[in-house]
Amino acid sequence: MALNIFRSDGRPQDPFGDPLDAILAEIAVNLQLPPSLHAKAVERYEAVCRYIDRQDSPLEGRVSSFYPQGSMAIDATISTRGTDDEYDLDAVAEIAGGDEGPEMLLDLLEDALKDYPVSRIERKTRCITLYYADGMHLDVTPARRRALKEKEGVIAHAKQGRSSEHRYVPMNAYGFCAWYNDRTPIEERFAIALNRQLYVKHGFIFEAAEVEEVPDQTPLIVKSVTTVALQLIKRHRNILYADAAGRMPPSVMLSCHAGHAAIPGMGLADMVMRQARWTARAIDQAARQNKLLEVPNPEFQDEYFTDRWPENQSQQQHYARALITLADGLRAVREQGLQLEDLQVWLREQFGQRVVSRSVEAYNKRLGQQVQALQHGYTRTGGLFTPSAPAIITGASALAPVAARAHTNMGEQR
Repeated sequence: MALNIFRSDGRPQDPFGDPLDAILAEIAVNLQLPPSLHAKAVERYEAVCRYIDRQDSPLEGRVSSFYPQGSMAIDATISTRGTDDEYDLDAVAEIAGGDEGPEMLLDLLEDALKDYPVSRIERKTRCITLYYADGMHLDVTPARRRALKEKEGVIAHAKQGRSSEHRYVPMNAYGFCAWYNDRTPIEERFAIALNRQLYVKHGFIFEAAEVEEVPDQTPLIVKSVTTVALQLIKRHRNILYADAAGRMPPSVMLSCHAGHAAIPGMGLADMVMRQARWTARAIDQAARQNKLLEVPNPEFQDEYFTDRWPENQSQQQHYARALITLADGLRAVREQGLQLEDLQVWLREQFGQRVVSRSVEAYNKRLGQQVQALQHGYTRTGGLFTPSAPAIITGASALAPVAARAHTNMGEQR
């Protein structure tokens, strides 16, 4: 009996049977927090919580809740900005007791973290950042509860030297993360296929014999197509703004759009295109009304994820154009084809040189092993794809170039 490798809609049963999906998956694997660092991140998060609430701490007995937020809470952590070896993590420390005001709230948290054993501690406008020697960063944001709804409250905004601008900002990161996770359930076949690659890459054994079940000792570090596509969108943004001063499009805004765009079961490349166009379309709709993009927290309408970006039309339109270029480029590869060597050049512009080079090398190595083992890779249309014919699909493509670094402060063109 012939093996049915395609579903009724023409897509391969293997979540990475489509070569474009497979290469994007390799890039995603190279962006992930390695399993050893994933475990270390959890340990550090718990240790910081204990330290803030320790005996003789200025916040002893006042931390009513300590929880992850942002990428850490939705399993979307990737390496930061243009680098491949640094990771940002985020946590919220909910402070109970008397209200001393935004600046004092940050003062208290800074004092509570004083002398914590890390390489460096830096106070920022809304958080205290702990820098670890191995490149990991942990942002701890102090918050206060303001309503009966779980975790709904405010965070401090207090830039030193600008007391007239100090204020509280509405926030419900906990509710947003619950909303996102509810919209992006585990996609078992995809998640296990990608996690197996991740564990093997870092020399660990993935303890899962069957697709349907994963032992507790082997956590799924990535769980859904939507979240992996979000990681690729974030990486694309990081590379785009690697040399820029100032702020870049916020991760939480991209996460919110990813949650709205979520459709479990889509292919990875299709989901990257969908998310890119979703944000670009939202920017275009705002620009048509001569407005700046506004993205509210779907669980707390008083909170806006775009309260500090964009600052002007130039910033948001520059980013929208970059997203359209990404989506159009992926579509061109899918529909018209591209030689693998040319694809590498274009992908490096989108996602960075080191990570793409490693990913394509790993992809070709695996294909070679499959051919030797007579486990052939197949193109979207059913043709055999092998390293000796390095083309995603035969034919030429006209990918629009991206001037990934032709910008200054927050995306303005030079």
